[in-house]
Amino acid sequence: MSDRLPGFSTLAVHAGAQPDPTTGARATPIYQTTSFVFNDADHAASLFGLQAFGNIYTRIGNPTNAVLEERVAALEGGTAALAVASGHAAQVVVLQQLLQPGDEFIAARKLYGGSINQFTHAFKSFGWNVVWADPDDIASFERAVTPRTKAIFIESIANPAGSITDIEAISTVARKAGVPLIVDNTLASPYLIRPIDHGADIVVHSLTKFLGGHGNSLGGIIVDAGTFDWSTGGKYPMLSEPRPEYHGIRLQETFGNFAFAIACRVLGLRDLGPALSPFNAFMILTGIETLPLRMQKHCDNAKAVAEFLAGHPAVASVSYAGLANDKYNQLARKYAPKGAGAVFTFSLKGGYDAGVNLVSKLQLFSHLANVGDTRSLVIHPASTTHSQLDDAAKIKSGAGPDVVRLSVGIEDKEDLIADLEQALGA
Repeated sequence: MSDRLPGFSTLAVHAGAQPDPTTGARATPIYQTTSFVFNDADHAASLFGLQAFGNIYTRIGNPTNAVLEERVAALEGGTAALAVASGHAAQVVVLQQLLQPGDEFIAARKLYGGSINQFTHAFKSFGWNVVWADPDDIASFERAVTPRTKAIFIESIANPAGSITDIEAISTVARKAGVPLIVDNTLASPYLIRPIDHGADIVVHSLTKFLGGHGNSLGGIIVDAGTFDWSTGGKYPMLSEPRPEYHGIRLQETFGNFAFAIACRVLGLRDLGPALSPFNAFMILTGIETLPLRMQKHCDNAKAVAEFLAGHPAVASVSYAGLANDKYNQLARKYAPKGAGAVFTFSLKGGYDAGVNLVSKLQLFSHLANVGDTRSLVIHPASTTHSQLDDAAKIKSGAGPDVVRLSVGIEDKEDLIADLEQALGA
């Protein structure tokens, strides 16, 4: 190939992969092994001492997973990536490198309900404290910064409402505070938004969703933008200070612009252990090959469904950034010009009971707790994914009692609209 940089669709198919050197297999093989043979004692010692790259044990790295990591890093424009067992595992591994007991991180209030629960409750046992800010009020992030702040966390397209976050504006706050910006890009995928292009330092995904795309494999990934100086001010000792378990290596000094990805692997994944199965990596790689085709169909269908719902008499409101009159439409035009995603919410005039009843009447939409499938999905967040929140918190997160969330699939849009029409009529 020439010096031309490959396009997105080409990267989605080819990045990180080569024919297998032993068999000539074109598809990336599933290396279903726990461990790998060393050449000799010196080779083993160099691998364990971080003086050479290579395979040791599948909990730490695997050749199938490595192709997935390189591919997603290429699609996101990052320097390196680490695949883990789930999106939640990615968040734990990321924050373990950044936070000490008593430290704080700022998070946008509009997040996936599972992340709100993880940040509010589970992380307390680690001594990590979340401070909430309003993504519609950038100044609230500035007000939340304290000397204990070590990171800012947002979603590019927020779950469940599908609202678009002003990544550049919040990146400016993070730069001023001297902390990294972490962006969960699950609902957008790099096909719609590349947060690193807008100032993100770390990107995370639930690979389970649009990247895998078929609702059959769990996974998560961390992408290092290579943009943050981890040695500044001594805030991040996991990266800037000598690591006793690796003969005093300073990860920032040794690995430069992919030091964070290395830290996540050799300090996080190694010890916490949320390894991704090579089989799941293979399934997700296969899904990524069709990501551009799927995401465009997802977006086109979602816009058609949102327009239908906006005109239905039983619907009180529709929150979809792809609609011209939506409050996030200008941000969608800026950050996601190819489409505003496939996940959005709408409110029913009948309130909580109407939302519960609607999901039971739908036939083509599957009622389950997932998004990003080829199949269209529906859920009533207030009674499920956000049920642990009080009513005020549900409303703030975009999951009020009258709200229904859709994840629009790649079926024929006419069939999806017909299913919604019959269920709303019933």
